[in-house]
Amino acid sequence: MSSPLAPRLWGVHALGVAAIVAASGLGMWQLDSWQAQRAAEASDLTRLDPEPLADVIGADDRFPGDKVGQPVVVSGVWVPDGTVYVSGRELDGQDGYWVVTPLAIGPVDAADDPGAGDAPALPIVRGWTADPAEAPAPPEGAAEMVAWLQPAEGTGEADTDRSDDVIPQVRTADLIQRVDQDLYGAYGVVATDVAPGDWPTGGTAVNDGTEGLSAATLEQLPAADRFTGLRNFLYALEWWIFAAFAAFVWWRYVREVTAEPEDEAEPLDEDGQGDGPGGDTGDDPGGNPAPGPGEPARAGGGEVADTDDASAPGAGTRPVADPVPSKP
Repeated sequence: MSSPLAPRLWGVHALGVAAIVAASGLGMWQLDSWQAQRAAEASDLTRLDPEPLADVIGADDRFPGDKVGQPVVVSGVWVPDGTVYVSGRELDGQDGYWVVTPLAIGPVDAADDPGAGDAPALPIVRGWTADPAEAPAPPEGAAEMVAWLQPAEGTGEADTDRSDDVIPQVRTADLIQRVDQDLYGAYGVVATDVAPGDWPTGGTAVNDGTEGLSAATLEQLPAADRFTGLRNFLYALEWWIFAAFAAFVWWRYVREVTAEPEDEAEPLDEDGQGDGPGGDTGDDPGGNPAPGPGEPARAGGGEVADTDDASAPGAGTRPVADPVPSKP
């Protein structure tokens, strides 16, 4: 029996441990994502002190899952040509649209710089309107305000008419086709109610683009998919099941290669003959049964054998060929 710690099995052990550790770690990662999302949904960050946008998310960063609704101070230059209208937003029971215009992020005093509008832009929900045709003209120039930060939407609803400026959701893939610069992986909603302090909001905001529009609120957001967090939890279970399966395969393989081989040979008798085919059965080598009492011994092929005993039946006889049947 081979030892499970034999050097030839070290590679198998290393592979088994690596598979179990990797699958367990991925399961824990998915579990942490699920718990983080639940915590984010249970918290309301809109009344926290606003933070500079750069302290929360960068232009190339993924959206931080624990910052949904975080008030941020944004400043830059409006990109009016990128204005779109997001359908399916309801206000006081009336269906309408969000008015969204990108803001190229940068210092307010850089508005006179011809290249300021080429900086990465953050889409800003300026407000709500019942009809895009009645919405005021998009703002231009420098702006500074407080906005509630939101992750880009991805409900899967397709834009059925790309020839107009109406889109079904605030999705980066739809917005980036209308601007020449990069976009943040997030968007902001102009904040109307923030924590007390000296913040650029309301009358102290600089050109926030809300004039002529009804205030947009986070209650107008589409309902979140309740199965999104559940999927992360199920993914964690799948990874742990895979880890258990890898452990089983590892154990089974080592058990089989180290098991003592079974002896399948049959026991032999005193003459060295087995009980199987070709063993001593009492018959002659020709396959004929042994003669019974009073029967002459037969040679192979059914012939009667000679015998030296004159008194024995059939003594002195010679082999006789089988009679040939006569022809009719």
